[in-house]
Amino acid sequence: MFLYFPTNYVWSLSVNIAMNCGGQIGEIDRICAPLVEIATQGDDAGTEKFFQSWCDFADGLVRYAQQDLAEGHPRSHAARFARASMYYLVAERMQSRHYAPREVAYRKGMDTFRLAVEHGRERVELVEVPYEGTSYPALFVPADGPVPAGGAPVMVFCNGLDSFKEMGYRAGMGDELAARGIATLFVDQPGTGTALRDLGLTAVHDSERWASAAVDYLETRPDVDAERIGMTGWSLGGYYAPRAAAFEKRFALCAVWGANYNWGELQKRRLEREGENPVPHYWEHVQWVFGKETLEDFLEFAHLMSLEGVCEQITVPFLVTHGEDDRQIPFEYAVAEYEHATNSPDRHFKVFTRDEGGSSHAGADNEVICTNYLADWIADRL
Repeated sequence: MFLYFPTNYVWSLSVNIAMNCGGQIGEIDRICAPLVEIATQGDDAGTEKFFQSWCDFADGLVRYAQQDLAEGHPRSHAARFARASMYYLVAERMQSRHYAPREVAYRKGMDTFRLAVEHGRERVELVEVPYEGTSYPALFVPADGPVPAGGAPVMVFCNGLDSFKEMGYRAGMGDELAARGIATLFVDQPGTGTALRDLGLTAVHDSERWASAAVDYLETRPDVDAERIGMTGWSLGGYYAPRAAAFEKRFALCAVWGANYNWGELQKRRLEREGENPVPHYWEHVQWVFGKETLEDFLEFAHLMSLEGVCEQITVPFLVTHGEDDRQIPFEYAVAEYEHATNSPDRHFKVFTRDEGGSSHAGADNEVICTNYLADWIADRL
């Protein structure tokens, strides 16, 4: 993985996220160069300066984008807004939930994303998935070309612990699947994105609850083939997606982008500082995501976040991928996730190596490698 900040994995991970979601290295260098010294002081220290540098640059992009629009150049306007939205969201995800300015950055990130989609005439719909008396937001990307008789196959793509559906969309999986004749529904499931921030929907261990709601929604769409709905996700989605596929039998396959066999056990190891965290203020962050008042409450709950006895319930084609350089999730968890899926009729295990690329957590070093591999595997089966 590109370590812009050689001694700070968490900050460097954000740089890689931004680049994989359409950020420009020259812009990112201007944002990060003033942060090099403070980055050596640890993950949590200096996060407010990190926030301000990313937001200030995004604000400047917005000003130039508004000038583009005034001059009658909506595509240039949209391109700047697309990058600005990712920079705002990268800044926001790194802050404590109690840091008031993050709300402003979040709103700017959402607004610029919508304007980029609108003015860039992107083929994506902002939709709502009915869920347990309310709804959560999602992005629907249709398959390329005319809708086939009976509808196109579709993949449900879920977030990890701290990502947004907008990041999943910008990382390019929707485009790759669409080119292969497959639609994608990117969800902000409970505990992530807008579902957490605007609706107060916290994460649950039994992901089939919200995943089944996504299937219910997709079954209402005439452009979708309800018999060919798959499930995928990255990072903590490597837990959520297999759990959903194990208990929601309408899913036709499951592919994970980074395994996550026993995330609950991993939390105990992280207390001992074994393995990297994805965000600063980590323990406060997970309490917010899962709606727990104290660290003790969270740790008591966390043991439920395990695929022990669950992978055996997967009865559809199942792909487990993992990077050999993953510093967040131990490789042994990827092996266990694959080996316990004994009832899958078509299970595969793919390791992304340093030589090939995509070897960091969820392919952060080169997401294109992972995106293409997963899209090909899915297309071969859907």
